[in-house]
Amino acid sequence: MPTPVVLDCDPGHDDAIAILLAAGAPEIDLRAITTVAANQTLDKVTLNAQRICSAAGIDVPIARGCARPLVRPLYVAEDVHGESGMDGPSFGPPSVAVVEEHAIDLMHRHMPATLVATGALTNVALYLQRYGSAGVREIVLMGGSTERGNTTPYAEFNIYVDPEAAAVVFESGVPVTMIGLNVTHQALVTPSVVARLEALGPLGQMCEELMTFFAATYREVFGFEAPPLHDPVAVARVIDPSLVTCVEAFVGIETAGIFTRGATVVDLHGRLNQPPNARVAVGLDVDRFFDRVVDAVSRLT
Repeated sequence: MPTPVVLDCDPGHDDAIAILLAAGAPEIDLRAITTVAANQTLDKVTLNAQRICSAAGIDVPIARGCARPLVRPLYVAEDVHGESGMDGPSFGPPSVAVVEEHAIDLMHRHMPATLVATGALTNVALYLQRYGSAGVREIVLMGGSTERGNTTPYAEFNIYVDPEAAAVVFESGVPVTMIGLNVTHQALVTPSVVARLEALGPLGQMCEELMTFFAATYREVFGFEAPPLHDPVAVARVIDPSLVTCVEAFVGIETAGIFTRGATVVDLHGRLNQPPNARVAVGLDVDRFFDRVVDAVSRLT
């Protein structure tokens, strides 16, 4: 049976592909999409979710969540995702509406489910604080790293935006799978992958335009020759766990460090004598991953 999924996201170029993968994969029953401010403001990322669902004919409820982190000012990634949060294609007015309830209430209405989180963890933390862990089968998140960061030397963007929320999630006792930069940086959208997507018709051409913009900013900001497709790797782990190799480890979230805010302290060798609280991704079957992405987009065209 398909796995029921609620996708909490902040579209975002890679979130856009994550939405398409979740909607197009027969192994997933996408129940709802919720949005959180991170890559851009809440209004912008919510509009972007509407745009992607409208373009792909995805008929699931979309709800707005938190407009800022739990205790900090909002920090956005305009240098990577542009002013709209999803620069590149030209979108018309969306044909998909937003439901009139808060994201965490929509999440609760669609439980039990696996919660896939590809943005800051503010909504997820607020959900756990209000409703507890009942109904959340697993939280699979894109965030963190076993190595270095991409926003500061040791902090990945999603965790950096709201480290207090991340701490709530990792300390919750809910099964957590962390898909970090150490793995998503293997999922590089090479020109051959872009060509496969572009060949799929109008939806694939939209993907090509998204990835072309994403590639340009990643080249300028980080020096990457091809952009990493972070968020869909979390969805892929739900589709087929064998695509993403994980190990169990303790993950601590740094909330107080002067230079290390948002760092994910991943104890791969048990040096902290803490019991594991997460499955941590350490490997990716890159070719099979991109096969699944292309197949999902083709099913939506």
